[in-house]
Amino acid sequence: MTITHHPSETLLTAYASGALSNAERLVVAVHANQCTNCRRLIRAVEGIGGASLEEAEFASLETDAFERITSMLQSSADKTYPNKSETLTDGAIEEFPVPIPTQRFGRRKWVAPGVSVRPILLPGEGRSRAFLLYSRAGARMLEHSHSGVELTCVLKGSFSHKGGRYGPGDFDFGDYNVDHQPVVGPEEACLCIVAMQGRLRVPGFWGRLISPFIRV
Repeated sequence: MTITHHPSETLLTAYASGALSNAERLVVAVHANQCTNCRRLIRAVEGIGGASLEEAEFASLETDAFERITSMLQSSADKTYPNKSETLTDGAIEEFPVPIPTQRFGRRKWVAPGVSVRPILLPGEGRSRAFLLYSRAGARMLEHSHSGVELTCVLKGSFSHKGGRYGPGDFDFGDYNVDHQPVVGPEEACLCIVAMQGRLRVPGFWGRLISPFIRV
C-alpha cells in the first residue's frame, strides 16, 4: 500500500493531545494505523507531552476527588451508546483496519443512487458524526462544499477530485473553503470512513432542490 495523502501536522498534533472529537479521532486513527510516518509523528508529540507532565509541579487534590471522578465516569458510561447497534458484516471483518472492527454500527441507508452510509455509534455527543460511506464504481458525486469540517480515510477502492487521487489509506480533509466533486474510480466500489461536522452544501438550483433530502 502506497499512501500519498496524510493529515496535516496540526491535525496529528491535535490527535496526540486529545483535542479531536471522537469521530475525528477515529478517522485519524484508522489512517495512522496504516501509516508509519504519521504514527512516528504522533508518538513524538506524545513523548513531548509526557516529558512536560513529568516536569510539571504536583497540585494538591481534594480528599473526595477520586470518588467524584469515578462517579462522573460511571455516569458517562451509563449513557455511552444508543440502544440499537449492529455487528459489521460488510466483508470479512479482519480486512478492516484497526480500530474499525471494534466499533458499533447503525443500519445502512441509501442517500443517492449508488451511494449509501452506515453510521458508527460512538460514545457521547461530539461535534462530529462518523460513518462508513459506500459508493459504486464510477459514481460521480454532486459538486459540494461543507458547512463544517470533513475528515475522510479511504478503506477500499479510490476517488479523485481536483486535490488528486485518493486510494486505500489516503486521508482527505475538507471544510467550508473546499469546493470539490469527487469521482469514484472505475475499477471497484469505494469504501471510506468519514467524520463530518455540519452538512453538505450543494450550489445552484439543483442544490437548493435536493439539499432538504440530503442527510449524510
